[in-house]
Amino acid sequence: MQFSVKQYDEEARARAYKRWDSIAKPLKGMGLFEDMVAQIEGMPEAHVGGKRCVLTFCADNGVVAEGVTQTGSEVTATVAGNMAAGGATVCKMAKIAGADVFPVDIGMLRPVEGVRDVHVLRGTGNFFRTRAMSREDCERAILTGASLVKELHQKGYSMIATGEMGIGNTTTASAVACALLAAEPRFLTGKGAGLSDAGLKRKIEVIEQSLARLRPDANDAVDVLSKVGGLDIAGMCGAFIGGAEAGIPVLIDGVISAVAALCAVSICPESKNYMLASHMSGEPAARFVFEKLGMRAPVCANMALGEGTGAVALMPLLDMAYAVYGGMLAFAEAGIEEYKPL
Repeated sequence: MQFSVKQYDEEARARAYKRWDSIAKPLKGMGLFEDMVAQIEGMPEAHVGGKRCVLTFCADNGVVAEGVTQTGSEVTATVAGNMAAGGATVCKMAKIAGADVFPVDIGMLRPVEGVRDVHVLRGTGNFFRTRAMSREDCERAILTGASLVKELHQKGYSMIATGEMGIGNTTTASAVACALLAAEPRFLTGKGAGLSDAGLKRKIEVIEQSLARLRPDANDAVDVLSKVGGLDIAGMCGAFIGGAEAGIPVLIDGVISAVAALCAVSICPESKNYMLASHMSGEPAARFVFEKLGMRAPVCANMALGEGTGAVALMPLLDMAYAVYGGMLAFAEAGIEEYKPL
């Protein structure tokens, strides 16, 4: 796979920091939002006030057969259909944020009316018994995600939030994170959507044994994804790279999206310039993944819903940050003595 990433403008980022320091407020008073606005200013095609959307990748995971979830795979299709009908949580939040919601079927067990069908497979293999997918199918999913983002950018969207829907994907995300970070599953694996203590123990055992058997290569994110990942994670991985190719910001949602971002940086390091963290998931792996990425998420609300809800929650906050950045008077204009760094 080869990608053509837009040149990131470091000088524009530096000018943005100077602007922040010049306006009539305490230095660094807007915290992480100053960093985010400055980062966005370096993206050649970014426009925070323009069209925005949520791209939600829906897929099923064969590892559900191992009892690692509270619900069955049929729930994936139900929620995806609700999303297409505008009734899902992310749809309600996106309406407030002024964002459109586009659910896509990249690997559900069956198609759902209203959900765009770009499927690579009808669900992945059970990685406890076999690998999740072939390397070729994994690459197809990554390229599909990148292509979707570029298509949306061509339609005028200048900010895209990543989302996912797929029963079992906290298991795949934990497995991928453990492989990439060389970490023990017991430290990075959580209860997902309400597992019991016994269910969590089983989930950890499945991940441990699968990693030991499949031996994914930590230096090859495609190998890791194809062995223990999911099509939704692969699609989001491609979406982050597609954002870098388009020159626009792509928002990381929760832990599953963050794992996809980590894969994208492994495959295409330049893509990191075009990613923004939104919220810190309650899943254990989230903190480790963001530390590896060198990112801090501004929203710490213990959200654990997926769908892109955390990423959507960031959008109005960015609007507020830009209102300050673009609308505040400079110290001299406001008649206030300029703050000096001490």
